[in-house]
Amino acid sequence: MTWQLIYTQQYNKRAAKFLKRHPEIESQYAKTLELLELNPHHPSLRLHGLSGRLLGLHSISINMKYRITIEMIVTEHEIILLNVGDHDEAY
Repeated sequence: MTWQLIYTQQYNKRAAKFLKRHPEIESQYAKTLELLELNPHHPSLRLHGLSGRLLGLHSISINMKYRITIEMIVTEHEIILLNVGDHDEAY
């Protein structure tokens, strides 16, 4: 079963800006999203829940430096992409 990724307008703007600043990781970013769609619990994504003001959201890793924050709606098998950036930007 695959998950449906939901790209919000806000996320698309952030992702475009992020990829413009970091074109060298575009293929890694695309691979991360493909893997997320197939299996959000794949070990290389390092999926984990967030706390504090981001309680209820999750984070996945593009690589050791860059992250994507997501909201997972488990009953619908949907993943809403919220933000992308380095550790401080994404959180």
